[in-house]
Amino acid sequence: MSQTLLALMPHLETAGLVLVALLQILFILRALYRPHRLPSARIAWIAVIGALPVIGILAYLMMGELDLGQARVRRIREAFRRLAPSGIHSETEELADPEAAFGMPHHLAPLFRVGQSASGYVPLAGNRARLLRDSDATIESMVVDIDAAQEHVHISFYIWLADNNGLKVVQALIRAAKRGVICRVMADDLGSRKLIRSDHWNTMKQAGVRLVRSLPIGRKILLPFHGRIDMRNHRKIVVIDSRITYCGSQNCADPEFRVKAKFAPWVDIMARFEGPVVMQNQHLFATDWMGHTDEDLLPLLEHMPHPDETGGFVAQVIGTGAVTRYAAMPDMFVALMYAATRELVISTPYYVPDESIQAALCSSARRGVATTLIFPARNDSRLVGASSRSYYRDLLSAGVRILEFPDGLLHSKTLTMDDGITLIGSANMDRRSFDLNFENNILLYDHEFTRSVRERQQSYIDASLEITAEDVDGWPKHRVILNNLLATAGPLL
Repeated sequence: MSQTLLALMPHLETAGLVLVALLQILFILRALYRPHRLPSARIAWIAVIGALPVIGILAYLMMGELDLGQARVRRIREAFRRLAPSGIHSETEELADPEAAFGMPHHLAPLFRVGQSASGYVPLAGNRARLLRDSDATIESMVVDIDAAQEHVHISFYIWLADNNGLKVVQALIRAAKRGVICRVMADDLGSRKLIRSDHWNTMKQAGVRLVRSLPIGRKILLPFHGRIDMRNHRKIVVIDSRITYCGSQNCADPEFRVKAKFAPWVDIMARFEGPVVMQNQHLFATDWMGHTDEDLLPLLEHMPHPDETGGFVAQVIGTGAVTRYAAMPDMFVALMYAATRELVISTPYYVPDESIQAALCSSARRGVATTLIFPARNDSRLVGASSRSYYRDLLSAGVRILEFPDGLLHSKTLTMDDGITLIGSANMDRRSFDLNFENNILLYDHEFTRSVRERQQSYIDASLEITAEDVDGWPKHRVILNNLLATAGPLL
């Protein structure tokens, strides 16, 4: 028997090599066939699969596909189609004309057309907003509004912790449910896993709060066949009685963020909105809800109150994710950058741009626009922090001003442009937000509110350290090589 096995060994080894080679070819062809992939990403995957056959194929299975799972995609898209309220959302090819409808400056109107192309939400007038002071003030405001709710409370968070602020919202929901208010809660199954697996989750359920684990992970061994574990619902949505909504960067947690305490405090921004834009956030929440449950929210959307569009400002929700068109979020960022004429100020914790965003920022500065980027000095993701710095040299050479905020993790995602345009919400400037996560932002045109956001940005700038070309030139060579190496791996992630 041993002689026979020895005789067969060369043939088995050859068969194994042939099988591996065939699998390499199969997965390389798969990487080439997949739509919506940059050439740099295709080259990177071909290199990894070719150089590291087994590891490369396993990596591609885990990270190479962007499928959420066809059944859930169909459910969410069907919800978008069925729930489209007249005057709030339109999936037709006809784009709104904000210039004619609202007297908007000619060069700004196309921005809202780009926004509509992302997920169908049309720009609407009559909105009002108030910027909240800080994370604790945001939670206090939410609790007051939940305690005053009479019909329903809808909440969706990526991260929800069982800490002081997190439990304040839990208790407010329990109080609301007990007095007959319908409370629907979505928490991402990865980001909020500690709360979901705690007694507090069960306590809410027993009180009558309707709960959904967003994008449930399930059995990890089956993930390659059902979608990526890191495709997450990153949205932060609160809608109360179809009258009030919140939008911004904040998760439901203390600023001390105990799960990553060494980077604390988390410095976030959140705004409380009233007006027609509330109905758009309501619609976005409802599509997510119906993508995960059998509850039909069509009656709720059919009987939404008609908003008063007199006064206030023009705004629209921009919801992006695996069920909306490809590159919707980077297209929005790029459009804003090219539209700037005087000033462009951006804060984001995670900057791993695609080529179009990096080029647009450099172009903005070269046109004479005062272009400023504010990043955290210490990033909770070392990979992202290092990758971000690989882009500094080109940005500085173009005239972009770069500042690093040292007092905690600057988690605020803001963009202000020319004293009138604001983009606020959950989306970062990285490939995860562009290709993987479900995000929600609000684009608006209003000088007063933009001024308040710009003042908040200025507080970040005043507390930050400016990075100069001399600083970057002084980095040791091994650090530059590491930064560039990690940035090169970006297309794989």
